[in-house]
Amino acid sequence: MRLTLTSDLWWKNAVIYCLDVETYKDGNDDGIGDFRGLTQQIDYLAGLGVTCLWLMPFFPTPNRDDGYDITDFYTIDPRLGTLGDFVEFMRTAKDRGMRVIADLVVNHTSDQHPWFVEARSSKTSPKRDWYVWADKPEPDNPDQVVFPDKEDSIWQYDGSTRQYYLHSFYRHQPDLNVGNPEVRDEIVRILGFWMELGLSGFRVDAVPFLIENVDPKLAEPHEFLADLRAFMTRREGSSVLLGEVNVPYKDLVAYFGEGLGDQLTMCFDFISMQRTWLALARGEAQPLAEALKSRPKPPKDCQWAMFLRNHDELTLDKLTDEEREEVFQAFGPEKDMQIYGRGLRRRLPTMFGGDMRRIKMAYSLMFSLPGTPVVFYGEEIGLGENLGAEGRMAVRIPMQWSKDGGFSQVEPVREVPDGPFAPDRVNVADQKRDTESLLRWFQLLIERYRECPELAWGEYTVLDTGHPAVFAHRADADGATVVAVHNLGETAQDVRLKLPGLSGRQLTDLLVDGTVKVSDKDVAEVPLGPHGCRWLRVSDPEVPPEDASVKAK
Repeated sequence: MRLTLTSDLWWKNAVIYCLDVETYKDGNDDGIGDFRGLTQQIDYLAGLGVTCLWLMPFFPTPNRDDGYDITDFYTIDPRLGTLGDFVEFMRTAKDRGMRVIADLVVNHTSDQHPWFVEARSSKTSPKRDWYVWADKPEPDNPDQVVFPDKEDSIWQYDGSTRQYYLHSFYRHQPDLNVGNPEVRDEIVRILGFWMELGLSGFRVDAVPFLIENVDPKLAEPHEFLADLRAFMTRREGSSVLLGEVNVPYKDLVAYFGEGLGDQLTMCFDFISMQRTWLALARGEAQPLAEALKSRPKPPKDCQWAMFLRNHDELTLDKLTDEEREEVFQAFGPEKDMQIYGRGLRRRLPTMFGGDMRRIKMAYSLMFSLPGTPVVFYGEEIGLGENLGAEGRMAVRIPMQWSKDGGFSQVEPVREVPDGPFAPDRVNVADQKRDTESLLRWFQLLIERYRECPELAWGEYTVLDTGHPAVFAHRADADGATVVAVHNLGETAQDVRLKLPGLSGRQLTDLLVDGTVKVSDKDVAEVPLGPHGCRWLRVSDPEVPPEDASVKAK
């Protein structure tokens, strides 16, 4: 029996592609990406197999935090185009069968937002309580400072009104007071506005910081998330809230809505991501296997989002100091490769030194893990980074379309890498013509992932492989099974897998030609090359023609 899909849960086995309009494609030759340029590349994204685009902030901004410092939530940054350009982009994406979600950044605003300008004008301002103020702030806890290279406090003194305002991030990003019903109503209006223009949901930025200002004596903080979800469901039943919640598993379940699933639809699995990097650094499967075994099952109709790299630093904050140092030494031993003492500001291909076997295996692993895969733009071609850029901007570089860059007809505002990851070495045009390229591998992985709903919808089981370097798991759904096996080590392995209930069945490789038989003792022998990977679909063995004729008699 094949798995029956429900259209309303489109995100369960979507392929989400995160991009920054500013760095993707320049459509008017001013050196800055825009919606016209992005619209021109929709067919490329559709050909890649992307089913959902996640847009980083595209709102008006002073641009002191790459667009996350917003001055107007209801329009488009003029550098990126107009609302008309946005609507045309949305129409084109919908025409190609792609949904679009956008960053919801409502923990804070820019200090240049009209709301804050009015709020700081007087203690009696109608907007005063839209932000968090204190005559004498609580003593600072160093652990509360998110960006220790730029800030030493989460409170900033405002001389005009002689009070301090709260800023969980930069001092030019004052926190909104989500405990204020007027602020909550305004956030709902923002969601409704963009949903009317076609968005299928939002990636919610820094969720724990968003709800921390709700006074529990007045309201339950998580009720705000439930209210957002209820509003979106009323407007569009298939809409999604994808949460950035980097907390331990035991604390994370509450963000789904405990057992109800009435808050966030999806949460990024930061724990498995960090344990995956530790596993890759060691060449041992145990860290990842332990994480997945301990991961709680989300409520019905909720899902995990799986990723290896996102638009921020590659955070390793949930590892121990010793484990984090292992990853640093393996993938970013130089200080300028590290950031905040807790993460890396590099992209995966450079961390693997361009070793295509390891790169392809790592992405195969990501796509096979239980959850919805999320790709950061450029990963499909092995885009590098620019360590000369400040902080997290190192990985937010222009997309490389051709040997001369192809991003713009003029010099891009942001620099591109040089050396082995320069545009003349890494670009879309060349990889389209190369059947062995990373781009073609991504297309294959996405195609096979979409053909294997068991990976996203099924019950998964981590398998004992008998080899420290080999990670294997199976996914079962409605009588269908897929087994994925990955060798994190540099030595070829013959892996003996115990597969209960599959006696006499056949495993057909989905990535390369080949089959493996399951013995009558439920055992399969799976050979793997160095950094090898196999996705195996369970089926009944083919019956030779002569056997079929005998059975027919």
